[in-house]
Amino acid sequence: MARRKLSHEGTLVLDCEGLSKLVDDHEPVVALVAEARRRGMEVVISALTITEAVHRRTDKARLAWVLSGIRIVPIGEEEAKAATALLISAGLHGHKYAIGAAVAETALRQHRPVVMLTSDLDGMAKLCGDRVRLVGV
Repeated sequence: MARRKLSHEGTLVLDCEGLSKLVDDHEPVVALVAEARRRGMEVVISALTITEAVHRRTDKARLAWVLSGIRIVPIGEEEAKAATALLISAGLHGHKYAIGAAVAETALRQHRPVVMLTSDLDGMAKLCGDRVRLVGV
């Protein structure tokens, strides 16, 4: 698989699938994260992404190691209200898209340019518009 080029500097945001694949040592995602770091991009996740990505079979030691190299962005009241506004403006319902909206809100607050590794290109496009470059994983 050919490597995708990422922008110089800025921020790389991982959604649940991006984090899960990084923890599982999925070669294309590991390569994208490594390339982002070489280019000076900060790698971040929403705090809620951890909750969404972890399951019974998650390698907890690998997860802890991966998280030690990623900035975890907290979600408080202000961020939750901003995520709610994104849901409303995108015409989406929080029951299905709540965590996605929090991840999108996290991405929109980061140093630009922002690239997001996501499995939900359609939903994230609705939430982020053209302000975040989406890369499917």
